[in-house]
Amino acid sequence: MTNKEKLRALLLDVFLLEASEFSFELTRSDVPTWDSLGLVSLGVGVEETFGYHMTPAEITAIGSVPELVTLLATKGIAFDD
Repeated sequence: MTNKEKLRALLLDVFLLEASEFSFELTRSDVPTWDSLGLVSLGVGVEETFGYHMTPAEITAIGSVPELVTLLATKGIAFDD
């Protein structure tokens, strides 16, 4: 499974999305479940899936899927696959 596929699966699970609702362009305002509990789940999921521990500041600063991809890419997690 590629990192993009892993991230997609993680976000579908964390934010309780149907596959048809997902896009790599989603923003916080697009997803009703992208709330405080969703952010905590996202942080835990990123650590479990990619081995990177996001700081609370990083978690709360993420406002879109592209921002999350950019953050993870700066930590050495490639998404060009």
